[in-house]
Amino acid sequence: MNRKPLQDTAFDFLPLGSVKPRGWLRDQLAIQANGQTGHLPEFWDSLGPNSGWLGGTGESWERGPYYLDGLVPLAYLLEDDRLIGMARKWMDWTLGSQDDSGHFGPKSLNDWWPFGIILKALTQYQEATGDPRVIPLMERFFRYMRRELPNNRLRDWGKVRWADTILSIIWLYNRNGDEELIDLASEIMRQGYDWSWHFRDFGHTRKQELNFPMRTHVVNNAMAVKTPGVQYVLTGWQEHKDAVGKTIEMLDKFHGTAVGIFTGDEHYAGKDPTQGTELCAVVEYMFSLENLTQILGDPAFGDRLEMIAYNALPGTFSADMWQHQYDQQANQVLCTIAKRHWTNNGDDANIFGLEPNYGCCTANLHQGWPKFAANLWMATADEGLAAVAYGPCEVKAKVRGGQEVTIGVETDYPWDDTIRATVHLSDAAAFPLKFRIPAWAEGVSVHINGEADHAEPGTFLTIEREWHDGDVIELRLPMAVRVERRFNDSVALKRGPIVYSLKIGERWERIRGEDPCPDYAVHPTTPWNYGLLLDPEKPEVEVVTKSVGRTVYDPNYAPVELKVKGRRIPEWTLVDNQAGPLPRSPVKSSEPVEELTLIPYGCAKLRITEFPLLEA
Repeated sequence: MNRKPLQDTAFDFLPLGSVKPRGWLRDQLAIQANGQTGHLPEFWDSLGPNSGWLGGTGESWERGPYYLDGLVPLAYLLEDDRLIGMARKWMDWTLGSQDDSGHFGPKSLNDWWPFGIILKALTQYQEATGDPRVIPLMERFFRYMRRELPNNRLRDWGKVRWADTILSIIWLYNRNGDEELIDLASEIMRQGYDWSWHFRDFGHTRKQELNFPMRTHVVNNAMAVKTPGVQYVLTGWQEHKDAVGKTIEMLDKFHGTAVGIFTGDEHYAGKDPTQGTELCAVVEYMFSLENLTQILGDPAFGDRLEMIAYNALPGTFSADMWQHQYDQQANQVLCTIAKRHWTNNGDDANIFGLEPNYGCCTANLHQGWPKFAANLWMATADEGLAAVAYGPCEVKAKVRGGQEVTIGVETDYPWDDTIRATVHLSDAAAFPLKFRIPAWAEGVSVHINGEADHAEPGTFLTIEREWHDGDVIELRLPMAVRVERRFNDSVALKRGPIVYSLKIGERWERIRGEDPCPDYAVHPTTPWNYGLLLDPEKPEVEVVTKSVGRTVYDPNYAPVELKVKGRRIPEWTLVDNQAGPLPRSPVKSSEPVEELTLIPYGCAKLRITEFPLLEA
């Protein structure tokens, strides 16, 4: 738990490497390692040998730090010697770059923002390796920052993204107890933009049309989701704690999408499902939710984290993770270089490639999967462990009395509803285990060594008992198909944490660039303009489950399909190179009834997710 005067948190992060992915989730991280993440420095100049973060004269701002913030956890979770060697190369230069003043990194760097990123990477590296150089470097740097801030104040990106630096200050303070760090954190908060105020009196209730201030930028807002929680840790003020819920409420109400993210292409874009969301915002929203879970312990954060991780994150990558989009759309039927009604992004923002529109996402995409996998479990205040999100994994940590426990989690979740956790101990020990019960899991069942227990959706189930080697906890989280009303009274279908989209035939066309990472347009080969025939209160949907393979986010290998009835809507056509305005439901159609196949959003690189509802 936090040292005083910081507020206590609901949970503690476990050191990087305490949780290791297994099963299909480890395969997914391996896919990432074999894709862009594991090879970018070989061909992308921003991360090449001339990078300013390797002592060169090239890019010397945020791209090296962004890359390391994902490469470090990926390398150590996979225990991949090649990736570890890559990470060490960058870290060795960074740790050796500090001058007598305390400044480190590229000599030309006088902007506080990139330090906020590289410090996060350094804390993860220290946890994974125990490198004794990290903490002294951070101590010297924060003394330097405290001296310089009165004259070199936070500005631009650093002014709105200040909470990221505070996280590293808290990390260090909990290790060395230096009270000057609290003074520094307070000064940074005073100079930073007040996101709690921003969402308390939220004035951005529609698509941003004119002017593009920092406060309406999609990535700044995704980072800002955690900021009121970070403020609460520093102040203990109830208004900061309350602002966390208000922040998410406002983003959902005015800009939210069916997969838990909000639109921003590049700025607030409203609720039309053809508006885009930048990939950087997806991974930063995930990081914000991981931190809010740790700070406040609300199980709703885990529900949303899973929805984003299992839908929006993979939905913006090719299945092999060699190509990514800058902007993804919930209703995405054509990915080409063409004019679309983005707020201010470029014509190539939704193609799949190396750096469509802009290269920030190429540098920042890497943190999504590794940090999610690393934080499936957290430590509790009463010396136990909490499962805050689900996926196949193994956690190893010390619990009450200093006993080391290993818990193996076997599951095909989120495709399957059963989670089996097996406790491994050398000696019997008493400590609590907490399991998040999703709000959608009506009829949840829990068995401990075969004996039934009770759990309520939308809570943490706490099991306090003496545990023995081989004890088994089995959760069954029923995944009934749910219908959610969306933009223009449309409908979206969900099952468990997965959102389902129309399966559209895809033709990938190589349009530019060089191997190994050229750019692709994606064209539809089957119709997309369907409305659904169903009763939102009692939907008749056939669920087809398949085996879970090594590549789950390919439209041809979707682990689960939904079969529904629908009709074509002929007047719903392309407008401005994308699906035209979504017809307001209910919609009439005299076209023949067809059986439609819906697949997980993350599998469908072309998709309709928010469907018009047809008249009965």
